[in-house]
Amino acid sequence: MPCIASTDRNVPLTLIYGFLVGLWACSSAQDLEDTRRAAERGDADAQFRLGSIYSNGTDVPQDPDEAVRWIRRAAEQGHPDAQGELGMMYAGGLGVPQDHAEAARWVTLAAEQGLAEAQANLGVAYAGGRGVPQNDTEAVRWYRLAADQGHPVAQHQLGIMSMVGRGAPQDYAEAVRWFQLAADQGLAEAQANLGFSYGEGRGVPQDDTEAIRWLRLAADQGHAIAQGQLGMMYLVGGGVPQDDSEAVQWMQRAANQGLTEAQSQLGLMYMTGR
Repeated sequence: MPCIASTDRNVPLTLIYGFLVGLWACSSAQDLEDTRRAAERGDADAQFRLGSIYSNGTDVPQDPDEAVRWIRRAAEQGHPDAQGELGMMYAGGLGVPQDHAEAARWVTLAAEQGLAEAQANLGVAYAGGRGVPQNDTEAVRWYRLAADQGHPVAQHQLGIMSMVGRGAPQDYAEAVRWFQLAADQGLAEAQANLGFSYGEGRGVPQDDTEAIRWLRLAADQGHAIAQGQLGMMYLVGGGVPQDDSEAVQWMQRAANQGLTEAQSQLGLMYMTGR
C-alpha cells in the first residue's frame, strides 16, 4: 500500500480512519525494514532492536531462534543490553538450551559495562550459585553496584542480605534503608518487608500505623504474605480497629494465592464462626 495523504475535506471519516490505520501499518513496516537493513550492515543497536522485535513478536511472528540470532550478533559486538538479554535467554532456555554458566558469562560482560539490570541478575546468580560458585560477598558487591544506580530489586535484595547478615554484617537499620528506597519505587516485596520491619521494630522504632500503611501498599499489589499479615492485624486489632470482616477479606485473598497460613487461619475462623 503506498503511503499517501489526501487533502479532500469531503472524504468520509470512516475512510480517513482506514487511511490512518493503513498509514500506521505502512510506517511500521518501513521502520521494520529500515531496522533490518541497519542490522544487516552490522549496526549493533539495530541488531538488538531486531532481536527484541522477534522476541516480543512485535509486527512479526514471534521467533525465538531469530531473536537469539540477532541479539547474539549485537552481544558479540559488546552491546551491553544485548549481552544482558542473551544471558537471560540462556538462563531461561529461551531459543537456546538452558545453560546457567553461559548465562552468567554473558550477564557478567553486561554487568562489567555498568548495566544495572545485569548487575542485579549477577547478584542473584552469586547468591544462588547459578552458573557461578555460590558467593555471598560477590552477590552483595553486584547488588550494591545496581542498587547505587537505583535498581529497586537490587536495593531490596541488598536489604535482605543486610537483614540476615549474608555477605555483609547484619545491620537492621541498613536493611530498612534499602527496603525504603525500593518501597518508594513501588516494589511490593520491599513494601511488605518495610511493613514487617515497622511491625517488629527492627531497624526502625516499632510503629503499627506505619506497618499497616506499607503492608496495605504491598497487599493492594497482590503480595500474598502482606495480605495474610494485614488480615491478622485486623483480626487482633493491631494498628487498626479490630474487624473480622476485613480480616476475612484479606485472609481470603492470601488463601486464594495458596498461602497455607492464611488458609489455615481462614478455616479456623469459619469453624469458630468469626
